[in-house]
Amino acid sequence: MASVEQKRVEEDEAGLRLDRWFKLHYPGLGFGHLQKLLRSGQVRVDGGRAKSDTRIEPGQMIRIPPIGVDARQPTGKPLTPNTMRDKHDGDVLAQMLIYEDDKVFVFNKPAGLAVQGGSGVNRNVDKMLEAWRSKKGEKPRLVHRLDRDTSGVLVVARTRGAAVSLTKAFRERDTKKHYWAIVKGVPVPHDGRISTYLVKEQTPDGDRMRIAKHGDEGADHALTHYRVIDQVAQNFSWLEMEPYTGRTHQLRVHAVHIGTPILGDPKYFEADTNFEFPGGVQKRLHLHARRIVIPHPDGGFVDQIAPLPQHMVQTFNLFGFDEAELND
Repeated sequence: MASVEQKRVEEDEAGLRLDRWFKLHYPGLGFGHLQKLLRSGQVRVDGGRAKSDTRIEPGQMIRIPPIGVDARQPTGKPLTPNTMRDKHDGDVLAQMLIYEDDKVFVFNKPAGLAVQGGSGVNRNVDKMLEAWRSKKGEKPRLVHRLDRDTSGVLVVARTRGAAVSLTKAFRERDTKKHYWAIVKGVPVPHDGRISTYLVKEQTPDGDRMRIAKHGDEGADHALTHYRVIDQVAQNFSWLEMEPYTGRTHQLRVHAVHIGTPILGDPKYFEADTNFEFPGGVQKRLHLHARRIVIPHPDGGFVDQIAPLPQHMVQTFNLFGFDEAELND
Protein backbone atom coordinates (compact mmCIF):
# COMPACT_ATOMS: atom_id res chain seq x y z
CA MET A 1 0.00 0.00 0.00
CA ALA A 2 1.34 3.43 -0.95
CA SER A 3 2.44 5.61 1.93
CA VAL A 4 2.85 9.33 2.61
CA GLU A 5 6.21 10.80 1.56
CA GLN A 6 8.09 13.92 2.58
CA LYS A 7 10.26 15.58 -0.09
CA ARG A 8 12.76 18.36 0.53
CA VAL A 9 12.81 21.45 -1.70
CA GLU A 10 16.21 21.74 -3.41
CA GLU A 11 18.37 24.86 -3.74
CA ASP A 12 17.64 25.35 -7.46
CA GLU A 13 13.87 25.26 -6.78
CA ALA A 14 13.80 28.51 -4.79
CA GLY A 15 10.78 30.62 -5.59
CA LEU A 16 8.94 28.00 -7.64
CA ARG A 17 5.17 27.90 -7.38
CA LEU A 18 3.95 24.73 -5.67
CA ASP A 19 1.92 23.63 -8.72
CA ARG A 20 5.00 24.06 -10.92
CA TRP A 21 7.04 21.94 -8.46
CA PHE A 22 4.46 19.15 -8.75
CA LYS A 23 4.44 19.42 -12.56
CA LEU A 24 8.24 18.98 -12.58
CA HIS A 25 8.27 16.06 -10.13
CA TYR A 26 4.94 14.38 -10.94
CA PRO A 27 4.11 15.21 -14.59
CA GLY A 28 1.35 12.59 -14.59
CA LEU A 29 -0.61 14.35 -11.81
CA GLY A 30 -3.52 16.28 -13.31
CA PHE A 31 -4.38 19.86 -12.40
CA GLY A 32 -7.79 18.97 -10.94
CA HIS A 33 -6.38 16.13 -8.83
CA LEU A 34 -3.72 18.43 -7.35
CA GLN A 35 -6.35 21.07 -6.51
CA LYS A 36 -8.41 18.49 -4.60
CA LEU A 37 -5.33 17.37 -2.65
CA LEU A 38 -4.54 20.99 -1.74
CA ARG A 39 -8.11 21.88 -0.77
CA SER A 40 -8.38 18.83 1.49
CA GLY A 41 -5.03 19.57 3.15
CA GLN A 42 -3.43 16.31 2.02
CA VAL A 43 -0.56 18.23 0.40
CA ARG A 44 1.25 20.41 2.94
CA VAL A 45 4.39 22.54 3.09
CA ASP A 46 6.31 22.36 6.39
CA GLY A 47 3.17 20.91 7.95
CA GLY A 48 0.92 23.79 6.92
CA ARG A 49 -1.79 24.09 4.31
CA ALA A 50 -0.74 25.58 0.98
CA LYS A 51 -2.21 26.79 -2.30
CA SER A 52 -1.16 26.10 -5.87
CA ASP A 53 0.48 29.54 -6.14
CA THR A 54 2.45 29.19 -2.88
CA ARG A 55 6.13 29.99 -3.52
CA ILE A 56 8.45 27.39 -2.02
CA GLU A 57 11.93 27.82 -0.56
CA PRO A 58 14.98 25.50 -0.24
CA GLY A 59 14.83 23.22 2.79
CA GLN A 60 11.06 23.19 3.09
CA MET A 61 9.41 19.77 3.29
CA ILE A 62 6.47 18.93 1.04
CA ARG A 63 4.03 16.27 2.18
CA ILE A 64 3.09 13.92 -0.69
CA PRO A 65 0.05 11.71 -0.06
CA PRO A 66 -0.50 8.54 -2.13
CA ILE A 67 -1.33 10.02 -5.56
CA GLY A 68 -1.12 7.05 -7.91
CA VAL A 69 1.47 8.48 -10.31
CA ASP A 70 5.23 7.96 -10.46
CA ALA A 71 7.74 10.67 -9.69
CA ARG A 72 9.90 11.91 -12.55
CA GLN A 73 13.48 10.75 -12.39
CA PRO A 74 15.59 13.94 -12.46
CA THR A 75 17.78 14.32 -15.54
CA GLY A 76 19.69 17.37 -14.35
CA LYS A 77 19.71 18.72 -17.89
CA PRO A 78 17.85 21.91 -18.85
CA LEU A 79 15.84 21.89 -22.06
CA THR A 80 17.79 22.86 -25.17
CA PRO A 81 17.38 21.76 -28.81
CA ASN A 82 20.06 19.14 -28.09
CA THR A 83 18.72 17.74 -24.81
CA MET A 84 15.14 17.52 -26.13
CA ARG A 85 16.14 15.78 -29.36
CA ASP A 86 15.41 12.27 -28.13
CA LYS A 87 12.42 13.17 -25.95
CA HIS A 88 8.79 12.56 -26.86
CA ASP A 89 6.86 15.76 -27.66
CA GLY A 90 4.51 15.21 -24.73
CA ASP A 91 7.43 14.85 -22.30
CA VAL A 92 9.05 18.05 -23.57
CA LEU A 93 5.78 19.95 -23.17
CA ALA A 94 5.41 18.59 -19.61
CA GLN A 95 8.90 19.82 -18.74
CA MET A 96 8.14 23.23 -20.27
CA LEU A 97 4.81 23.64 -18.45
CA ILE A 98 4.59 26.41 -15.85
CA TYR A 99 0.83 26.61 -15.32
CA GLU A 100 -2.37 24.91 -16.42
CA ASP A 101 -6.10 25.02 -15.80
CA ASP A 102 -9.02 23.79 -17.87
CA LYS A 103 -8.71 26.69 -20.36
CA VAL A 104 -5.04 27.71 -20.47
CA PHE A 105 -1.52 26.27 -20.64
CA VAL A 106 1.49 28.48 -19.94
CA PHE A 107 4.91 27.20 -21.03
CA ASN A 108 8.49 28.34 -20.53
CA LYS A 109 9.76 27.96 -24.09
CA PRO A 110 13.48 27.17 -24.34
CA ALA A 111 15.70 29.28 -26.57
CA GLY A 112 16.23 27.68 -29.98
CA LEU A 113 12.80 26.04 -30.22
CA ALA A 114 10.56 27.52 -32.93
CA VAL A 115 6.93 28.28 -32.07
CA GLN A 116 5.69 27.58 -35.61
CA GLY A 117 7.06 25.75 -38.62
CA GLY A 118 9.07 27.31 -41.43
CA SER A 119 12.02 26.64 -43.69
CA GLY A 120 14.65 24.59 -41.91
CA VAL A 121 12.40 23.99 -38.88
CA ASN A 122 11.97 20.33 -37.97
CA ARG A 123 10.41 20.71 -34.55
CA ASN A 124 8.11 23.43 -33.30
CA VAL A 125 5.67 24.02 -30.47
CA ASP A 126 2.61 24.10 -32.75
CA LYS A 127 3.40 20.64 -34.10
CA MET A 128 4.30 19.32 -30.63
CA LEU A 129 0.87 20.32 -29.29
CA GLU A 130 -0.60 17.46 -31.34
CA ALA A 131 0.63 15.21 -28.50
CA TRP A 132 -1.70 16.98 -26.07
CA ARG A 133 -5.00 16.72 -27.93
CA SER A 134 -7.90 16.48 -25.49
CA LYS A 135 -10.15 13.44 -25.14
CA LYS A 136 -12.54 15.25 -27.49
CA GLY A 137 -9.75 15.46 -30.08
CA GLU A 138 -9.23 19.20 -29.63
CA LYS A 139 -5.66 20.39 -30.15
CA PRO A 140 -4.36 23.26 -27.96
CA ARG A 141 -4.03 26.50 -29.95
CA LEU A 142 -1.28 29.10 -30.15
CA VAL A 143 -2.47 32.65 -29.41
CA HIS A 144 0.83 34.54 -29.77
CA ARG A 145 4.45 33.90 -30.72
CA LEU A 146 8.01 34.24 -29.49
CA ASP A 147 11.09 34.44 -31.70
CA ARG A 148 12.89 31.13 -32.05
CA ASP A 149 15.95 32.40 -30.14
CA THR A 150 13.88 34.09 -27.39
CA SER A 151 13.04 32.02 -24.31
CA GLY A 152 10.21 32.45 -21.86
CA VAL A 153 6.48 32.69 -21.29
CA LEU A 154 4.25 31.27 -24.01
CA VAL A 155 0.46 31.16 -23.53
CA VAL A 156 -1.55 28.43 -25.26
CA ALA A 157 -5.35 28.03 -25.31
CA ARG A 158 -6.79 24.60 -24.50
CA THR A 159 -10.15 25.23 -26.21
CA ARG A 160 -11.55 27.11 -29.20
CA GLY A 161 -13.44 29.53 -26.92
CA ALA A 162 -10.34 30.24 -24.84
CA ALA A 163 -8.36 30.90 -28.03
CA VAL A 164 -10.90 33.54 -29.14
CA SER A 165 -10.73 35.27 -25.75
CA LEU A 166 -6.93 35.19 -25.43
CA THR A 167 -6.32 36.27 -29.04
CA LYS A 168 -8.63 39.24 -28.45
CA ALA A 169 -6.65 40.17 -25.31
CA PHE A 170 -3.40 40.25 -27.33
CA ARG A 171 -5.00 42.14 -30.24
CA GLU A 172 -6.56 44.78 -27.98
CA ARG A 173 -3.38 45.07 -25.88
CA ASP A 174 -5.00 44.06 -22.63
CA THR A 175 -1.93 41.94 -21.98
CA LYS A 176 1.19 43.04 -20.08
CA LYS A 177 4.43 41.41 -21.24
CA HIS A 178 7.71 41.90 -19.41
CA TYR A 179 11.02 40.85 -20.98
CA TRP A 180 14.50 40.77 -19.52
CA ALA A 181 17.49 41.51 -21.74
CA ILE A 182 21.21 41.85 -21.23
CA VAL A 183 22.62 44.47 -23.56
CA LYS A 184 25.95 45.99 -24.54
CA GLY A 185 26.31 49.44 -23.01
CA VAL A 186 23.91 51.42 -20.82
CA PRO A 187 21.02 53.37 -22.35
CA VAL A 188 20.45 57.04 -21.61
CA PRO A 189 18.08 57.81 -20.02
CA HIS A 190 17.88 54.80 -17.70
CA ASP A 191 14.10 54.74 -18.00
CA GLY A 192 12.34 55.68 -21.21
CA ARG A 193 10.06 55.04 -24.19
CA ILE A 194 11.09 53.99 -27.70
CA SER A 195 8.62 54.96 -30.41
CA THR A 196 9.46 54.17 -34.04
CA TYR A 197 8.06 52.71 -37.22
CA LEU A 198 9.31 49.31 -38.36
CA VAL A 199 9.29 47.70 -41.77
CA LYS A 200 10.35 44.23 -42.94
CA GLU A 201 13.00 43.97 -45.65
CA GLN A 202 14.51 41.04 -47.53
CA THR A 203 18.24 40.44 -47.04
CA PRO A 204 20.63 37.62 -48.08
CA ASP A 205 20.35 36.36 -44.47
CA GLY A 206 16.55 36.27 -44.51
CA ASP A 207 13.88 38.72 -43.40
CA ARG A 208 15.06 41.58 -41.22
CA MET A 209 13.27 44.49 -39.57
CA ARG A 210 14.54 48.06 -39.82
CA ILE A 211 13.54 51.50 -38.58
CA ALA A 212 11.28 53.29 -41.08
CA LYS A 213 9.49 56.61 -41.43
CA HIS A 214 5.83 57.23 -40.82
CA GLY A 215 4.04 56.68 -44.11
CA ASP A 216 6.62 54.29 -45.58
CA GLU A 217 4.99 51.38 -47.36
CA GLY A 218 4.44 48.45 -44.98
CA ALA A 219 5.67 50.38 -41.93
CA ASP A 220 3.98 49.72 -38.57
CA HIS A 221 4.23 51.75 -35.38
CA ALA A 222 6.16 50.10 -32.53
CA LEU A 223 6.25 51.30 -28.93
CA THR A 224 8.42 49.93 -26.10
CA HIS A 225 9.06 51.02 -22.53
CA TYR A 226 12.38 50.06 -20.92
CA ARG A 227 14.26 50.57 -17.67
CA VAL A 228 17.74 49.69 -16.44
CA ILE A 229 17.65 47.29 -13.49
CA ASP A 230 21.42 46.91 -13.00
CA GLN A 231 24.64 47.51 -14.90
CA VAL A 232 28.32 46.57 -15.09
CA ALA A 233 30.12 49.95 -15.22
CA GLN A 234 29.23 51.36 -18.67
CA ASN A 235 29.87 48.04 -20.39
CA PHE A 236 26.67 46.04 -19.99
CA SER A 237 23.21 46.42 -18.49
CA TRP A 238 20.21 44.37 -17.51
CA LEU A 239 17.03 45.84 -18.94
CA GLU A 240 13.37 45.21 -18.34
CA MET A 241 11.50 45.84 -21.59
CA GLU A 242 7.74 46.09 -21.98
CA PRO A 243 6.40 46.10 -25.54
CA TYR A 244 3.09 47.90 -25.98
CA THR A 245 2.89 46.68 -29.56
CA GLY A 246 3.85 43.22 -30.81
CA ARG A 247 5.89 43.76 -33.97
CA THR A 248 8.33 41.16 -35.28
CA HIS A 249 11.76 41.54 -33.61
CA GLN A 250 10.51 44.77 -31.98
CA LEU A 251 12.62 44.60 -28.81
CA ARG A 252 15.72 43.50 -30.66
CA VAL A 253 15.54 46.38 -33.15
CA HIS A 254 14.59 48.91 -30.48
CA ALA A 255 17.58 47.87 -28.34
CA VAL A 256 19.86 48.59 -31.31
CA HIS A 257 18.04 51.87 -31.98
CA ILE A 258 18.98 53.26 -28.54
CA GLY A 259 22.59 52.10 -28.96
CA THR A 260 22.49 49.03 -26.71
CA PRO A 261 22.17 45.84 -28.81
CA ILE A 262 21.13 42.65 -27.03
CA LEU A 263 24.05 40.31 -26.34
CA GLY A 264 24.28 37.32 -28.65
CA ASP A 265 21.64 38.52 -31.11
CA PRO A 266 22.58 36.64 -34.31
CA LYS A 267 20.69 39.06 -36.54
CA TYR A 268 21.10 42.54 -35.05
CA PHE A 269 24.18 42.53 -32.81
CA GLU A 270 26.97 44.17 -34.79
CA ALA A 271 29.85 44.79 -32.41
CA ASP A 272 32.64 47.22 -33.22
CA THR A 273 36.06 45.83 -34.04
CA ASN A 274 37.37 46.49 -30.51
CA PHE A 275 34.58 44.57 -28.78
CA GLU A 276 35.45 41.22 -27.23
CA PHE A 277 32.72 38.89 -26.05
CA PRO A 278 33.24 38.37 -22.29
CA GLY A 279 34.71 35.02 -21.32
CA GLY A 280 32.06 32.72 -19.89
CA VAL A 281 29.21 34.42 -21.75
CA GLN A 282 27.58 32.23 -24.37
CA LYS A 283 26.97 33.73 -27.81
CA ARG A 284 23.22 33.18 -27.58
CA LEU A 285 20.41 35.72 -27.56
CA HIS A 286 20.05 37.21 -24.08
CA LEU A 287 16.34 37.99 -24.34
CA HIS A 288 13.77 36.28 -22.12
CA ALA A 289 9.99 36.71 -21.87
CA ARG A 290 10.01 36.88 -18.08
CA ARG A 291 6.38 37.54 -17.14
CA ILE A 292 2.92 37.77 -18.64
CA VAL A 293 -0.33 39.10 -17.19
CA ILE A 294 -3.37 38.33 -19.34
CA PRO A 295 -7.12 38.30 -18.71
CA HIS A 296 -8.34 34.75 -18.11
CA PRO A 297 -11.21 33.60 -20.38
CA ASP A 298 -13.31 32.89 -17.25
CA GLY A 299 -12.48 36.16 -15.47
CA GLY A 300 -9.55 37.34 -13.38
CA PHE A 301 -6.00 37.14 -14.70
CA VAL A 302 -3.28 34.65 -15.51
CA ASP A 303 -0.03 36.05 -14.06
CA GLN A 304 2.99 33.83 -14.66
CA ILE A 305 6.77 34.14 -14.38
CA ALA A 306 9.25 31.99 -16.33
CA PRO A 307 12.66 31.10 -14.83
CA LEU A 308 15.69 32.27 -16.81
CA PRO A 309 17.37 29.94 -19.32
CA GLN A 310 20.71 28.46 -18.31
CA HIS A 311 22.84 30.68 -20.58
CA MET A 312 21.34 33.83 -19.01
CA VAL A 313 21.72 32.45 -15.48
CA GLN A 314 25.41 31.94 -16.32
CA THR A 315 25.75 35.56 -17.51
CA PHE A 316 23.83 36.88 -14.47
CA ASN A 317 26.27 35.06 -12.20
CA LEU A 318 29.28 36.35 -14.14
CA PHE A 319 28.07 39.97 -14.11
CA GLY A 320 26.85 39.87 -10.50
CA PHE A 321 23.19 40.49 -11.39
CA ASP A 322 20.87 39.19 -8.66
CA GLU A 323 17.25 38.58 -9.64
CA ALA A 324 16.38 37.97 -5.99
CA GLU A 325 16.81 41.71 -5.34
CA LEU A 326 14.08 42.54 -7.83
CA ASN A 327 10.46 42.28 -6.77
CA ASP A 328 8.65 40.87 -9.80
